[in-house]
Amino acid sequence: MIVKHESAKPTDLGPGIERRMLAHSGKLMAVEFRFEKGAVLETHTHPHEQIGYVVEGTLELEIDGKKEIVKAGDTYYTAPDVLHGAVVLEDSVVFDVFTPQREDFLR
Repeated sequence: MIVKHESAKPTDLGPGIERRMLAHSGKLMAVEFRFEKGAVLETHTHPHEQIGYVVEGTLELEIDGKKEIVKAGDTYYTAPDVLHGAVVLEDSVVFDVFTPQREDFLR
């Protein structure tokens, strides 16, 4: 499967948050998130493993009650069912990989 960036239509998730679905299969999914400064990704959980790479920008990331500043070049891992969220400190782009794929994103 090849997904061209221009054909992956963005989804507006609320103030300052945009999601773009990239390549995916039943077991793996790649997603690009674009965040505007000041956006808040409310703390949440899901049954998927998640690895993220900060392409550009800076966020205050909270995972399992611990907060840390992450910036371009940093990566993170979130285990299944662990509470996590973020506050966007400057315009940011994040590339996330989920396993298995997020069926809720496909609806």
